Amino acid sequence: MRQFLRHPCDFPVELVIRKQTFLPRQRLHNISLGGVACNSPRGFRRGTAIELRIPLLGDSACYPGIIAWSRKQASDYRVGIAFIDEDTLFRARMVEQVCQIEQYRRQQEQASGTRLPFETLALEWIAQNAADFPMFCAV
Repeated sequence: MRQFLRHPCDFPVELVIRKQTFLPRQRLHNISLGGVACNSPRGFRRGTAIELRIPLLGDSACYPGIIAWSRKQASDYRVGIAFIDEDTLFRARMVEQVCQIEQYRRQQEQASGTRLPFETLALEWIAQNAADFPMFCAV
């Protein structure tokens, strides 16, 4: 079973279908090195080629992937996006760490009621979480 890192909800994503054929079904059981899980207003067919975009991080935050699974929830879908090459996996993992650190910064600022420096909180998050932040983890 693949492991998928849960993307923070405070960073909305866009899932855009790419014009590419589906991967053969026999490859879908072991499709990737890892992936990301996020919420989507719609479900997707397993094997659909998509691009994961994170608009808040700019135009360069685009990662091609494949829909590994799509599960209906109460008001939306939880979608697993698999990355099929190491470069995309590495870039997506780095972006996910930045998103996790930014989410941590927002929580700390809300708790303290003051603006806190990103660099300080990033080092704090890394000290507390980096060892437990696997390549990709289960949701």
